[in-house]
Amino acid sequence: KLNDTDFPTLFKGDCYTLDSEESYIIDDLRTSFLNSERLQRHARFLFDRGCMYKIFNGNLLYHGCVPLDKNGRLEAVTIFDKPCSGREFFDLAQAKARRAFLSKPVERDKDDTDFLWYLWCGKKSPLCGRNIKTFERAFISDKAAWHEEKNPYYDFYTTFETCEMILSEFGLDGRMSHIVNGHTPVITVRGELPIKADGKLLVIDGGFCKAYHETTGIAGYTLIYNSHGLRIKAHRPFETVEGALKNNTDILSSSEIIETEKHRVMVSDTDDGDKIRSEIQDLKQLLRYYNEGIIEINTNK
Repeated sequence: KLNDTDFPTLFKGDCYTLDSEESYIIDDLRTSFLNSERLQRHARFLFDRGCMYKIFNGNLLYHGCVPLDKNGRLEAVTIFDKPCSGREFFDLAQAKARRAFLSKPVERDKDDTDFLWYLWCGKKSPLCGRNIKTFERAFISDKAAWHEEKNPYYDFYTTFETCEMILSEFGLDGRMSHIVNGHTPVITVRGELPIKADGKLLVIDGGFCKAYHETTGIAGYTLIYNSHGLRIKAHRPFETVEGALKNNTDILSSSEIIETEKHRVMVSDTDDGDKIRSEIQDLKQLLRYYNEGIIEINTNK
């Protein structure tokens, strides 16, 4: 039952039409967004530095989920008549998001801009993975109606086999590979742990946000990765300035070792090591071309 049914600006049979005052508000908001230098700078930063997923030193990082079906298999999602799943879906979503933001307004495809909305709230979106109940929360008092059904991914991501399947989908199969997942706060007050699937998946949520402290019981986690292995730190919420000064409560945290390398990880074992080896190979090949006369040395000054 709706707790408010007074919608004076809603026209029967034409519910999407705005009246003059609504149009003014929307136009004003749009102008504010488009002309906010700081907002545009932040958005540009996201597209310059961010991506739908990242593979780093054999680990897979993503925010939300890899959509799965009820049997725990990769779910095919049809995007504008193109079915795709797994890594292909992530790549397609990234391409559409970038085109929506980076294209010139006259060249912008409406399908791409519409897809940005889907990424925010779509049940099968890799960034969301649940049914958003914004309307129900605003107009229905019964909290049972607020329940947001999640993608089956969240039923299966605690299993080692599912994580291995996802890692393989993204080209990773090493013993030291992990999934670093965000999006879902870890409810430590209920005994939930951030380490899942026998250590294959780590949930690093946005628990630093004050609004989550009462729900989670902590102020989030920090994942530490170095040459010795993986370690996770749980932080206590910031309470008061006085407590921070007298008792150091702002810096108290507990640490847990997740994995220790048998041999210390050297630069040569990392992505940077692969890049350096590739550059060395390029230089050796360039030198060979010079020595064999394939490339002439320019002696003109």
